[in-house]
Amino acid sequence: MKYLRYLLIFVPLAVVAELFFHAQPWGTQAIFICSALGLVPLAGLLGEATEELAERIGPKLGGFLNATLGNAAELIITIVALRAGEIELVKASITGSILGNLLLILGFSMLLGGLKNGLQRFDRDLAGLASTMMTLAVVGLVVPTLFFGLHGEHVDMPLEYLSWGVAGVLLLLYGASVLFTFTSPLLDDESGTILPGDEIPQATHAKRWPVWLAVTVLLVSTVVTVFLSEFLVGAVEPVVASWGVSRTFIGVILIPLVGNVAEHLVGVQVALKNKMQLSLTVSLSSSMQVALFVAPVLVFISLVMYGPAGAMDLHFTVFEVICLGLGVILATFISIDGRSHWMEGASLLAVYVIIALAFFFL
Repeated sequence: MKYLRYLLIFVPLAVVAELFFHAQPWGTQAIFICSALGLVPLAGLLGEATEELAERIGPKLGGFLNATLGNAAELIITIVALRAGEIELVKASITGSILGNLLLILGFSMLLGGLKNGLQRFDRDLAGLASTMMTLAVVGLVVPTLFFGLHGEHVDMPLEYLSWGVAGVLLLLYGASVLFTFTSPLLDDESGTILPGDEIPQATHAKRWPVWLAVTVLLVSTVVTVFLSEFLVGAVEPVVASWGVSRTFIGVILIPLVGNVAEHLVGVQVALKNKMQLSLTVSLSSSMQVALFVAPVLVFISLVMYGPAGAMDLHFTVFEVICLGLGVILATFISIDGRSHWMEGASLLAVYVIIALAFFFL
């Protein structure tokens, strides 16, 4: 994780590019690249500061803090994109985050962990619980899309109401899942939880930051992340034109990588240490948090920003919905037996590359 901090050099480079080279033909591309690379270590610092604070307020409240701020960097980027009117980009990033966690991070974890440690084992019951929760979360995102496609033109009531209702239900389910982690005796052992309230990163390092430093890093990283997100989103239009890629590809592939690289590395590191249960927790908990918390929160934030007429809904493209369904099914099949090996990881990575290629040519 510490090696990511070398990428902080791209933070001042992004500022310089924005201030002095914005008008140059290559300037916006430099802004986009430097901002993206600069956001990677900032996301890591946000996560570390959150973990340090979480360790000092007790396991339950700490788990809630981790659950709430676990995807802080990505949430900031998408809120900035919402403010810029890039709703298509925001929806694509939701899809990409879920797919990245289910296929990319879990795939790399199983591949590298399997190559080093051979057959790895984890709790089947907890994996089944996580798969069920993940399926329910994705159903909440899929149903509005299917309804819009099948019955949208035959319904008199504004279809945005359905998205608002589903978003509210998903938030209630998120709250119930966090409450479950606080109260259930099933999750009191050391095998770990796989719900949004899980204290994933606490097993990866000991306390080493004073509270004032953790708070300072959290605040400064948040502010700088907001500015770099503004630079990144502002450069999307010229980058789309010059690179020949779509907004959907940037949202599905690039933005989730920028916001989740630090978390991905944690999952791979613990898999290499033969802690596959914790690695599974990282990927599935993050996916559930995106579906149950980030997506509905963005719906209501857009409602405040733009009112009912311009608010974001949960109507995704049919292709995105199919890919989400496939991702959940594959992750469920692979994790349901409580064992993993490198070939399963390679299979997940192959599916992710295929989906990425499809979005590239979309």
